[in-house]
Amino acid sequence: MAPWALLSPGVLVRTGHTVLTWGITLVLFLHDTELRRWEEQGEPLLPLTFLLLVLGSLLLYLAVSLMDPGYVDMQPQPQEELKEEHMAMVPQVAVLRRCRYCLVLQPLRTRHCQECRRCVRRYDHHCPWMENCVGERNHPLFVAYLALQLVVLLWALNLAWSGLRFFQPWGQWLRSSGLLCATFLLLCLFAMVAGLLLASHLYLVASNTTTWEFMASHRIAYLRQRASNPFDRGLIRNLARFFCGWPSGSWETLWAEEEEQEEGSCQAV
Repeated sequence: MAPWALLSPGVLVRTGHTVLTWGITLVLFLHDTELRRWEEQGEPLLPLTFLLLVLGSLLLYLAVSLMDPGYVDMQPQPQEELKEEHMAMVPQVAVLRRCRYCLVLQPLRTRHCQECRRCVRRYDHHCPWMENCVGERNHPLFVAYLALQLVVLLWALNLAWSGLRFFQPWGQWLRSSGLLCATFLLLCLFAMVAGLLLASHLYLVASNTTTWEFMASHRIAYLRQRASNPFDRGLIRNLARFFCGWPSGSWETLWAEEEEQEEGSCQAV
Protein backbone atom coordinates (compact mmCIF):
# COMPACT_ATOMS: atom_id res chain seq x y z
CA MET A 1 0.00 0.00 0.00
CA ALA A 2 1.31 3.43 -0.92
CA PRO A 3 2.03 5.76 2.04
CA TRP A 4 -0.43 8.38 0.80
CA ALA A 5 -3.20 5.77 0.79
CA LEU A 6 -3.09 5.85 4.61
CA LEU A 7 -4.17 9.50 4.44
CA SER A 8 -7.15 8.90 2.16
CA PRO A 9 -10.48 10.37 3.33
CA GLY A 10 -11.92 6.90 3.92
CA VAL A 11 -9.09 5.83 6.22
CA LEU A 12 -9.15 9.12 8.13
CA VAL A 13 -12.92 9.07 8.64
CA ARG A 14 -13.04 5.43 9.77
CA THR A 15 -10.06 5.90 12.06
CA GLY A 16 -11.67 9.01 13.54
CA HIS A 17 -14.93 7.15 14.15
CA THR A 18 -13.11 4.24 15.81
CA VAL A 19 -11.00 6.52 18.05
CA LEU A 20 -14.03 8.62 19.02
CA THR A 21 -16.09 5.50 19.84
CA TRP A 22 -13.51 3.96 22.14
CA GLY A 23 -12.54 7.37 23.56
CA ILE A 24 -16.10 8.04 24.72
CA THR A 25 -16.32 4.50 26.11
CA LEU A 26 -13.09 5.03 28.05
CA VAL A 27 -14.39 8.31 29.53
CA LEU A 28 -17.51 6.51 30.76
CA PHE A 29 -15.40 3.82 32.43
CA LEU A 30 -12.89 6.21 34.04
CA HIS A 31 -15.46 8.51 35.66
CA ASP A 32 -17.76 7.68 38.56
CA THR A 33 -20.61 6.40 36.39
CA GLU A 34 -22.82 3.35 36.82
CA LEU A 35 -20.31 1.36 34.74
CA ARG A 36 -17.60 1.91 37.31
CA ARG A 37 -19.96 1.21 40.20
CA TRP A 38 -21.03 -2.08 38.64
CA GLU A 39 -17.38 -3.07 38.31
CA GLU A 40 -16.63 -2.15 41.92
CA GLN A 41 -19.65 -4.14 43.08
CA GLY A 42 -18.45 -7.21 41.20
CA GLU A 43 -21.26 -7.13 38.61
CA PRO A 44 -19.47 -7.45 35.25
CA LEU A 45 -22.49 -8.53 33.17
CA LEU A 46 -23.87 -5.06 32.37
CA PRO A 47 -20.47 -3.47 31.61
CA LEU A 48 -19.62 -6.46 29.39
CA THR A 49 -22.99 -6.12 27.62
CA PHE A 50 -22.33 -2.44 27.00
CA LEU A 51 -18.88 -3.20 25.59
CA LEU A 52 -20.30 -5.87 23.29
CA LEU A 53 -22.94 -3.44 21.98
CA VAL A 54 -20.26 -0.82 21.34
CA LEU A 55 -18.14 -3.40 19.52
CA GLY A 56 -21.16 -4.58 17.51
CA SER A 57 -22.02 -1.04 16.41
CA LEU A 58 -18.41 -0.44 15.39
CA LEU A 59 -18.27 -3.67 13.36
CA LEU A 60 -21.54 -2.78 11.62
CA TYR A 61 -20.16 0.67 10.84
CA LEU A 62 -17.03 -0.81 9.26
CA ALA A 63 -19.08 -3.38 7.32
CA VAL A 64 -21.34 -0.70 5.82
CA SER A 65 -18.47 1.67 5.07
CA LEU A 66 -16.20 -0.94 3.46
CA MET A 67 -18.63 -3.13 1.50
CA ASP A 68 -19.73 -2.74 -2.11
CA PRO A 69 -22.98 -0.71 -1.94
CA GLY A 70 -24.18 -2.15 -5.25
CA TYR A 71 -21.86 -0.86 -7.94
CA VAL A 72 -22.91 -1.46 -11.54
CA ASP A 73 -20.39 -3.56 -13.44
CA MET A 74 -18.16 -1.26 -15.48
CA GLN A 75 -17.77 -3.88 -18.22
CA PRO A 76 -21.21 -4.81 -19.65
CA GLN A 77 -21.68 -8.55 -20.13
CA PRO A 78 -23.25 -9.98 -23.32
CA GLN A 79 -26.52 -10.72 -21.52
CA GLU A 80 -26.71 -7.08 -20.43
CA GLU A 81 -26.31 -5.98 -24.05
CA LEU A 82 -29.14 -8.32 -25.04
CA LYS A 83 -31.24 -6.90 -22.23
CA GLU A 84 -30.62 -3.39 -23.58
CA GLU A 85 -31.96 -4.45 -26.99
CA HIS A 86 -34.94 -6.13 -25.34
CA MET A 87 -35.74 -2.99 -23.34
CA ALA A 88 -35.78 -0.95 -26.54
CA MET A 89 -38.26 -3.39 -28.12
CA VAL A 90 -40.73 -3.56 -25.21
CA PRO A 91 -42.51 -0.22 -24.69
CA GLN A 92 -44.12 -1.23 -21.39
CA VAL A 93 -40.78 -1.28 -19.59
CA ALA A 94 -39.02 1.92 -18.53
CA VAL A 95 -36.32 2.92 -21.00
CA LEU A 96 -32.85 2.50 -19.51
CA ARG A 97 -30.15 5.07 -20.15
CA ARG A 98 -26.39 5.20 -20.25
CA CYS A 99 -24.48 7.08 -17.59
CA ARG A 100 -22.81 10.14 -19.05
CA TYR A 101 -19.84 9.73 -16.71
CA CYS A 102 -18.91 6.01 -16.80
CA LEU A 103 -21.01 5.06 -19.86
CA VAL A 104 -22.57 1.96 -18.29
CA LEU A 105 -26.19 1.02 -18.91
CA GLN A 106 -28.01 2.10 -15.74
CA PRO A 107 -30.68 -0.23 -14.34
CA LEU A 108 -33.77 1.46 -12.94
CA ARG A 109 -33.19 3.32 -9.62
CA THR A 110 -29.45 3.62 -10.33
CA ARG A 111 -27.53 6.88 -9.98
CA HIS A 112 -23.93 7.88 -10.55
CA CYS A 113 -22.10 8.97 -7.38
CA GLN A 114 -19.61 11.78 -8.02
CA GLU A 115 -17.60 10.96 -4.87
CA CYS A 116 -17.29 7.22 -5.58
CA ARG A 117 -17.14 7.74 -9.37
CA ARG A 118 -19.35 4.69 -9.86
CA CYS A 119 -23.00 4.00 -10.63
CA VAL A 120 -24.83 2.53 -7.62
CA ARG A 121 -27.93 0.32 -7.79
CA ARG A 122 -30.93 1.60 -5.83
CA TYR A 123 -28.86 4.62 -4.86
CA ASP A 124 -29.93 6.22 -1.57
CA HIS A 125 -27.20 8.74 -0.73
CA HIS A 126 -23.47 9.15 -0.25
CA CYS A 127 -22.71 9.18 3.47
CA PRO A 128 -19.66 11.33 4.37
CA TRP A 129 -19.46 9.74 7.83
CA MET A 130 -19.13 6.33 6.15
CA GLU A 131 -17.13 7.66 3.18
CA ASN A 132 -19.20 5.28 1.11
CA CYS A 133 -22.49 5.19 -0.77
CA VAL A 134 -25.62 3.67 0.72
CA GLY A 135 -27.20 1.53 -1.96
CA GLU A 136 -28.94 -1.72 -2.73
CA ARG A 137 -26.45 -4.03 -1.01
CA ASN A 138 -25.60 -2.16 2.19
CA HIS A 139 -28.78 -0.17 2.88
CA PRO A 140 -30.30 -2.88 5.17
CA LEU A 141 -27.07 -3.02 7.18
CA PHE A 142 -27.04 0.78 7.33
CA VAL A 143 -30.50 0.80 8.94
CA ALA A 144 -29.42 -1.96 11.37
CA TYR A 145 -26.34 0.08 12.24
CA LEU A 146 -28.44 3.19 12.95
CA ALA A 147 -30.75 1.18 15.23
CA LEU A 148 -27.91 -0.39 17.21
CA GLN A 149 -25.98 2.89 17.34
CA LEU A 150 -29.02 4.70 18.75
CA VAL A 151 -29.39 2.05 21.49
CA VAL A 152 -25.71 2.45 22.41
CA LEU A 153 -25.93 6.25 22.40
CA LEU A 154 -29.02 6.36 24.61
CA TRP A 155 -27.45 3.95 27.10
CA ALA A 156 -24.22 5.97 27.04
CA LEU A 157 -26.23 9.15 27.69
CA ASN A 158 -27.79 7.57 30.77
CA LEU A 159 -24.36 6.41 31.96
CA ALA A 160 -22.81 9.85 31.47
CA TRP A 161 -25.68 11.52 33.32
CA SER A 162 -25.24 9.11 36.23
CA GLY A 163 -21.69 10.36 36.73
CA LEU A 164 -22.35 14.11 36.69
CA ARG A 165 -22.15 15.93 40.04
CA PHE A 166 -23.55 19.48 40.03
CA PHE A 167 -23.38 20.51 43.69
CA GLN A 168 -19.65 21.27 43.80
CA PRO A 169 -17.48 24.40 43.63
CA TRP A 170 -16.94 25.46 40.01
CA GLY A 171 -13.23 24.72 39.88
CA GLN A 172 -13.59 21.30 41.50
CA TRP A 173 -16.55 20.44 39.24
CA LEU A 174 -14.62 21.41 36.12
CA ARG A 175 -11.71 19.17 37.10
CA SER A 176 -13.87 16.17 38.07
CA SER A 177 -16.76 16.39 35.61
CA GLY A 178 -15.76 18.77 32.81
CA LEU A 179 -14.73 16.03 30.39
CA LEU A 180 -17.76 13.91 31.28
CA CYS A 181 -20.08 16.88 30.71
CA ALA A 182 -18.52 17.53 27.29
CA THR A 183 -19.00 13.84 26.50
CA PHE A 184 -22.65 14.07 27.56
CA LEU A 185 -23.29 17.03 25.24
CA LEU A 186 -21.54 15.23 22.38
CA LEU A 187 -23.66 12.14 22.99
CA CYS A 188 -26.82 14.28 22.94
CA LEU A 189 -25.87 15.60 19.49
CA PHE A 190 -25.03 12.15 18.13
CA ALA A 191 -28.22 10.62 19.57
CA MET A 192 -30.41 13.29 17.95
CA VAL A 193 -28.73 12.79 14.57
CA ALA A 194 -28.95 8.99 14.78
CA GLY A 195 -32.59 9.14 15.87
CA LEU A 196 -33.60 11.46 13.04
CA LEU A 197 -31.72 9.38 10.49
CA LEU A 198 -33.26 6.13 11.73
CA ALA A 199 -36.79 7.57 11.68
CA SER A 200 -36.39 8.98 8.17
CA HIS A 201 -34.92 5.76 6.77
CA LEU A 202 -37.61 3.60 8.35
CA TYR A 203 -40.20 5.82 6.70
CA LEU A 204 -38.42 5.50 3.34
CA VAL A 205 -38.11 1.72 3.70
CA ALA A 206 -41.79 1.40 4.63
CA SER A 207 -42.78 3.18 1.40
CA ASN A 208 -40.05 1.55 -0.75
CA THR A 209 -38.41 4.77 -1.79
CA THR A 210 -34.91 6.21 -1.37
CA THR A 211 -33.53 9.49 -0.11
CA TRP A 212 -32.58 10.48 -3.65
CA GLU A 213 -36.03 9.61 -5.04
CA PHE A 214 -37.79 11.39 -2.17
CA MET A 215 -35.74 14.58 -2.52
CA ALA A 216 -35.58 14.76 -6.33
CA SER A 217 -38.63 12.95 -7.70
CA HIS A 218 -39.33 15.92 -9.99
CA ARG A 219 -35.94 15.41 -11.66
CA ILE A 220 -36.09 11.62 -12.08
CA ALA A 221 -37.48 10.47 -15.44
CA TYR A 222 -39.20 7.32 -14.15
CA LEU A 223 -40.98 9.23 -11.32
CA ARG A 224 -41.75 12.79 -12.37
CA GLN A 225 -44.80 11.88 -14.45
CA ARG A 226 -46.19 9.33 -12.00
CA ALA A 227 -49.01 10.08 -9.57
CA SER A 228 -47.72 7.55 -7.03
CA ASN A 229 -44.61 5.58 -6.17
CA PRO A 230 -44.45 2.69 -8.71
CA PHE A 231 -42.34 0.52 -6.36
CA ASP A 232 -44.60 0.65 -3.29
CA ARG A 233 -46.25 -2.74 -2.65
CA GLY A 234 -47.52 -2.16 0.88
CA LEU A 235 -45.75 -2.10 4.23
CA ILE A 236 -45.23 -5.85 4.74
CA ARG A 237 -43.97 -6.58 1.22
CA ASN A 238 -41.77 -3.48 1.25
CA LEU A 239 -40.12 -4.54 4.51
CA ALA A 240 -39.79 -8.16 3.36
CA ARG A 241 -38.14 -7.10 0.11
CA PHE A 242 -35.80 -4.63 1.80
CA PHE A 243 -34.55 -6.87 4.61
CA CYS A 244 -35.03 -10.36 3.12
CA GLY A 245 -34.99 -9.84 -0.65
CA TRP A 246 -38.49 -11.30 -1.00
CA PRO A 247 -40.38 -11.20 -3.27
CA SER A 248 -37.56 -11.08 -5.79
CA GLY A 249 -37.75 -9.42 -9.20
CA SER A 250 -36.32 -6.48 -11.05
CA TRP A 251 -37.36 -2.89 -10.44
CA GLU A 252 -38.16 -2.67 -14.16
CA THR A 253 -40.80 -5.39 -13.68
CA LEU A 254 -42.44 -3.56 -10.78
CA TRP A 255 -42.41 -0.32 -12.76
CA ALA A 256 -44.04 -2.05 -15.74
CA GLU A 257 -46.72 -3.65 -13.54
CA GLU A 258 -47.63 -0.27 -12.08
CA GLU A 259 -47.68 1.24 -15.57
CA GLU A 260 -50.11 -1.44 -16.75
CA GLN A 261 -52.34 -0.91 -13.73
CA GLU A 262 -52.49 2.84 -14.34
CA GLU A 263 -53.28 2.32 -18.00
CA GLY A 264 -56.00 -0.17 -17.10
CA SER A 265 -57.61 2.22 -14.59
CA CYS A 266 -57.53 5.05 -17.17
CA GLN A 267 -59.22 2.86 -19.78
CA ALA A 268 -61.89 1.80 -17.27
CA VAL A 269 -62.69 5.42 -16.56
